[in-house]
Amino acid sequence: MDEKTSSPETPTDAVPTTGPAAGPPSAGPATDRATAGSAADRPAAGAGATDGRRAGWDRSTRRAALFASLVAVPVTVAVAGFTVAKLSPDPPAATPSASPTTLRGQSSTPVEMAAPALAQRPGVVCLALVSQLPATVRELAQRPVTAGAEQNAAYGDPALTVACGGPEPTVDATADVWTVNGVCWYAAERSDATVLTTLDRETGVTVTVPRAYEGPLQWLTPISDAVVASVPSGGDSPSGCRR
Repeated sequence: MDEKTSSPETPTDAVPTTGPAAGPPSAGPATDRATAGSAADRPAAGAGATDGRRAGWDRSTRRAALFASLVAVPVTVAVAGFTVAKLSPDPPAATPSASPTTLRGQSSTPVEMAAPALAQRPGVVCLALVSQLPATVRELAQRPVTAGAEQNAAYGDPALTVACGGPEPTVDATADVWTVNGVCWYAAERSDATVLTTLDRETGVTVTVPRAYEGPLQWLTPISDAVVASVPSGGDSPSGCRR
């Protein structure tokens, strides 16, 4: 039997030896480009922190500017409004219109009144009353009197008069009486006037209202206030005064 000369077989898993010796691949152009790009993309040391601080400063600056704007706009508007108000001409004064409180024309001649002598106590009380009487009673201005300025007063023309110190009248318990601002009055009618006299005071006060003035009780309001302030209450009074 002939022997076949066997030639050495090349192993199928042999590593080719063609070309340069095996070793780690050198960095090619692609690798260099990738490496260069990565290096360019990486921020330099400290750049990130600087950019963060800059961004924070920018936000703070924007907030401060916005706040300053919000404050400045109302202040500017207020200053402008104040300036316009100061520069604007004042509106013309309103022409006074006629009203029920307009004083009536009247004589300045002193009103003739009696002045009986008063005891010390009534004299003091009446002087206090006159000092409390108003300068006007509705549209009637006060006028001088011929006598007893310390116990008498007069208003208007024809004159409405106030006399202090006379006796209070005695009236029936069922007589009609009128309470005005805390003072009880009795009304006696005359042809030319209504005479009203207090019924509940230590010293009597009489008010004479001429017929020319309607509603005699309406004229008593300011006089009653002066009576309450200066003439003490006292004496017996009808039951109608105590209601």
